[in-house]
Amino acid sequence: MAERVLLHVGAPKTGTSFVQDILFQHRETLRSRGILYPADRFDAHFLAALDLMQLPWGGLEHEAVGAWDKLAAEVRAWRGTAIISHEILGTASRLQVARAITSLSDPSGETEIHLIFSARDLVRQIPAEWQENVKHRRTATYAGFISSITDPERSTPLGRWFWGVQEVPDVLDRWGSTLPRERVHLVTVPPSGAPRDLLWKRFAGLFGIDAKEFHPTTDRTNSSLGVAEATLIRRLNVAIQDVVQNHNYRPLVREFLVHRNLSGIPDATRLSVPPETWKWAADLSRLWVAELAMRGYDVVGDLDELLPAEPPIPFVNPDQPDEATVADAGVRALAAMVQETARLRESEIRLEARVEELSGQLGLARGTRIYRTKERIVRKASSSAVGRVGLKIYRRMRGRNSRSA
Repeated sequence: MAERVLLHVGAPKTGTSFVQDILFQHRETLRSRGILYPADRFDAHFLAALDLMQLPWGGLEHEAVGAWDKLAAEVRAWRGTAIISHEILGTASRLQVARAITSLSDPSGETEIHLIFSARDLVRQIPAEWQENVKHRRTATYAGFISSITDPERSTPLGRWFWGVQEVPDVLDRWGSTLPRERVHLVTVPPSGAPRDLLWKRFAGLFGIDAKEFHPTTDRTNSSLGVAEATLIRRLNVAIQDVVQNHNYRPLVREFLVHRNLSGIPDATRLSVPPETWKWAADLSRLWVAELAMRGYDVVGDLDELLPAEPPIPFVNPDQPDEATVADAGVRALAAMVQETARLRESEIRLEARVEELSGQLGLARGTRIYRTKERIVRKASSSAVGRVGLKIYRRMRGRNSRSA
């Protein structure tokens, strides 16, 4: 049984993909140091989270069946520290939390469970969550998104999801109510302009590893979209909603177009929030910080980093954008797609030529006297029981699985 389990349960858009990438890329070295990151594929913890919470996710939930039990069994078999990390775990219900903690713990109570939750100020989280929705082919306007999350009744699925993973005091209470306060760790995301490696150093300290030794080995990021780029993808989602399947949308739009071509553009206009939303988020954040300070959790960073920075970024409405900038983003997207289509077409041409070449070779082989003689022998042998037994023995001796002689 693992001596210590570190459960990192979110929140989305707080460096989680970056952290998971480092852990996954270094999992063998970490294992040699007594730290288990149980993953045979990058999305192993995502599938386990889907399984734990029985979440529908564009068909991926079928692939996830049994994934949590598999992960938990690997953790229970480990002797040392184990780390589990995925941001959608934050929305788990209390029953699901209880199942998760029980499945990872030694019945004797010797397993030390730690909860880790990373949080960022709401003013940065709101536009980040909207564009993440857009990346996952949703079509809500920015105004519609803000209306859903500011609705006190939380009457929409979108609003319920947002608060399920972003309401810091509630997530920490659901996941940490049965744990000692010193084992509930709140990692605050540094403000804009802080050293780029500061957040990773905070995580690494909790994981008990050297931040300098364990660093990214790939360029995988989850960079932000600008106003024009997010508007373009939302409009694209509306246009292809009923004609492109999820298994094609993910590689073509989300991975290729968004992550590889439209994200992280240096001069892109940043998404922000309207002034009235800024005030609402700032007021709510102050209440959160006061509540969290009283609870006595282990804060890695500073609670004041959960307060929005002033002055706010000027608001540019993605629902009423400068159409020229959207057109420019559209040209960049179209150019990228044409290049990708050309690459795929060249690959298709090469494969077609190869298939034609192999078909020709097969035709020539079938036209030889030896091949025709073998066919006659096989047909004759197949017509009798003794012949069929002989063919079976012959094929076994040849080590072949096909039905050809």
